[in-house]
Amino acid sequence: MARRSAPERTSEHDEESDTDPSGGGGRAGAARGRLPWYFGLPIALAGVLALLLVTARLDLFPGLPDPFARREVDRSGPAVLKSIQNMSRYTAATGDFQVIVDLDQDARFLPSQLLGKRTLYVAAGSVGAYVDLGALPGGAVTVSEDRRTASVRLPHAKLADATLDVRRSYVFSQQRGLFDRIGDFFSGNPGDQQRLEVLATEKIQTAARDTALTATAETNTTAMLQGLLRSLGFTTVDVTTG
Repeated sequence: MARRSAPERTSEHDEESDTDPSGGGGRAGAARGRLPWYFGLPIALAGVLALLLVTARLDLFPGLPDPFARREVDRSGPAVLKSIQNMSRYTAATGDFQVIVDLDQDARFLPSQLLGKRTLYVAAGSVGAYVDLGALPGGAVTVSEDRRTASVRLPHAKLADATLDVRRSYVFSQQRGLFDRIGDFFSGNPGDQQRLEVLATEKIQTAARDTALTATAETNTTAMLQGLLRSLGFTTVDVTTG
């Protein structure tokens, strides 16, 4: 008997055999290519947050509020009056000063790249010069019988304590070593800022001593008293300092 040869396999048969009539093969491939929901949800949220951040930073939509904008809430309590001090000083002159504090803190056996800190602090402050009218001794003021001549002997003017203007004072630059950066990251050190302010105040106070503030205060106080007494009817007003 003649053997029947097997029919030739064509491309159409290959396509039919590769395609599952029930569609199970397509769904299985799609399922294998899809991420689980517990992976996809964080990625989607991260993408949304990144989009909001870029939109807010670049101000692409001016009407859209910035979700990352910070707000400042002042929770401080009210100021408490501790004491009242009566003053009899006449502040007759005030000097404004500016000083640059260059504070370099380094270690003896380590390079500054590892341990060390250098800070440039621009400080602004003022010093007043005053005459203490409450310290006038007895007999410092004399008046003639006709109330036309008055003599006043004043004490020398003094300098008040320097006052730092924190609104105009700031840290211009700061260089820190590696260990200082790590230390500042984990714990703040407000003592450094206080140290800078104390140094700046001392330097301003020292600079005020080398100026003519006290002499100007004495001159202005003399002019003030002469004008005041002349307005009261005195024709001759003699003011001395000593």
